[in-house]
Amino acid sequence: MRISVITACYNAAGTIGATLSSVAGQNYPEIEHIVVDGASTDGTLDVLRQWESRLSAVVSESDRGVYDAMNKGIALASGEVIGLLNADDLYADQNVLSDVAAAFRDSGIEACYGDLVYVDRKDTGRVVRSWRSRPAEPELFRHGWHPPHPTFFVRREVYRRYGGFDLSIPMAADVELMFRFLGRHRIPSRYIPRVLVRMRLGGISNRSIRNIVRQNVWVYRAMRRNGISVSPLMPFVKLADRGRQFLRPADFG
Repeated sequence: MRISVITACYNAAGTIGATLSSVAGQNYPEIEHIVVDGASTDGTLDVLRQWESRLSAVVSESDRGVYDAMNKGIALASGEVIGLLNADDLYADQNVLSDVAAAFRDSGIEACYGDLVYVDRKDTGRVVRSWRSRPAEPELFRHGWHPPHPTFFVRREVYRRYGGFDLSIPMAADVELMFRFLGRHRIPSRYIPRVLVRMRLGGISNRSIRNIVRQNVWVYRAMRRNGISVSPLMPFVKLADRGRQFLRPADFG
């Protein structure tokens, strides 16, 4: 079973080498790694050229943002399973894709996901926040729950059936896609109870209180768009979950 890993990037020369190394270091043999670059100007393409023998495809052209780049990668993917790993992120260890492949050996499973840790941008060994997930249950979606998207792997057929990222949702198209797949269409999924991805702090949605609020407004709209009735407790549940992420780092060191 081939797994396609898609990395979208733009001006990521300082971090993408570590991302590429984490994919190349996986012990699973059937990997297709596709990089979609938004016409970087900072040396990203020089780094990609150093890794070209380990990459299945590289696209570098202007785009309409990260979700547009991800859609381009999905269109190019030939693997039975697709995962997305951003240019700031790393797989937690060399066994991640082997564990993902094991989950998909059950033909009834159409998606899997796991836990994620946020790490210091310079010292990726230092865990700052932790995101422990859980098995998907219908009631959870009413409270705005969703898995960590960088750990989310889906069969390519699901994208064909239900579509890719909705570019009309600028800050939460990844969340909307998971609500659509898991909450609206109830595709069968499996939770892998361990850390799959180490994510550097500093993403756009987490850079300020204003951006966090804006993202949660888009999360609310994504829920409504997919017919998920929103619990009045949703903002408080999400706030409590975010607080727990800061209390748990030692669990995932």
